[in-house]
Amino acid sequence: MRILISGASGLIGRALTERLRSAGDTVLVLVRRQPEASKGEIEWDPDARVLDSARLLGLDAVVHLAGKPIASRWTEDSKKAIRDSRVRGTRMLAEVVSQLPTRPKVFISASAVGFYGSRGDEVLDETSARGQGFLADVCCQWEEAVAAARDAGIRTVQLRTGLVLSRKGGMLARVLQAFKLGAGGVVGTGRQWMSWISLVDATAAIQHAIGTAELSGPVNLTAPQPVAHAEFTRNLGKVLGRPTLVPLPAFAVKLLFGEMGDELLLTGQKALPRKLLASGFQFAHPDLESALRWELAH
Repeated sequence: MRILISGASGLIGRALTERLRSAGDTVLVLVRRQPEASKGEIEWDPDARVLDSARLLGLDAVVHLAGKPIASRWTEDSKKAIRDSRVRGTRMLAEVVSQLPTRPKVFISASAVGFYGSRGDEVLDETSARGQGFLADVCCQWEEAVAAARDAGIRTVQLRTGLVLSRKGGMLARVLQAFKLGAGGVVGTGRQWMSWISLVDATAAIQHAIGTAELSGPVNLTAPQPVAHAEFTRNLGKVLGRPTLVPLPAFAVKLLFGEMGDELLLTGQKALPRKLLASGFQFAHPDLESALRWELAH
C-alpha cells in the first residue's frame, strides 16, 4: 500500500512508519522543512496552505497525526496554537485529498479521549456524548475537520487516543526517572481514570484500521482495561521494584500547571475500545502490568 503520514516525527508516527515499512508498505511523510525526496518526504504548511497535491497521487491511505503538544502550561495563545494546529491541518489535508482524481480509500485522523471531558466513573464508548472543557472543544472541532474527506466518500476514522505508554516518549518517559528514584506517587486523589494503550497496540490498531473496511467514525484507541491513577502508580512501582510514596496533591498540580493540570492530570475518562474489539482486533497487551513490562524492556 501507499500510505501518507503526517506527524511522523512524533511518538506514534515514528513507530507506525517503521511498522508499515517493515510490512512492505510505501510510506510518504509530510514535513514542515525542506524535504528529502529520497526519504519519501513531502513539504507542507497548513497555515500557508502549501502542499503539492501532485505528490499525493496514488495514495491508498492517509494517517494524519500532526498537532502541537499539549503537555505544557496553557495560555490563551498556546490554547489557540493547540486548536489551530489540529483543526487547520486536518481541514486542509482533508480538502486536498478529497479533490484528488483518485482518492485514497481511508483517511485516519487523530483525536483524543479528551473528547469526553471529565466523566468520573462513567463507562464511555464511541457512542457517548462529548464532554465539557477546552480539550473536549478542541477534539470536537478536530473530528469535524475531516468533513471534506467524509463528504467525498472517503472512509474516515477519528482515533480517540488515550495515554500511549512508551519509555521513548509521552507521559511514561517523563515520569520514569522520578519513579526509578523512588520519588513517584499518586497525583491528586488517585481516583481519576486513565485510558491507556501500549505503543505496540496503538500502531497495530492503526494498521488494523487502515485495512478494516467496516471501521469508520470515532474509534477509541485505548486498551480494554482502563485503570484508576492510583492503580497505574502501584503497577509502575511494582514493575520497577520501587516505592511510590511521594504524592502530588491537587492544589500543587493546579499551582504548577494551571488549567492543563486540571484537565490532563486531575480528571480522566474510563473509555473502552468497543469498535476495535467488535472489528476483531486482538490486543497484545490488554492489561497494564504486561504493557509496562513490555514497554520498559524494549
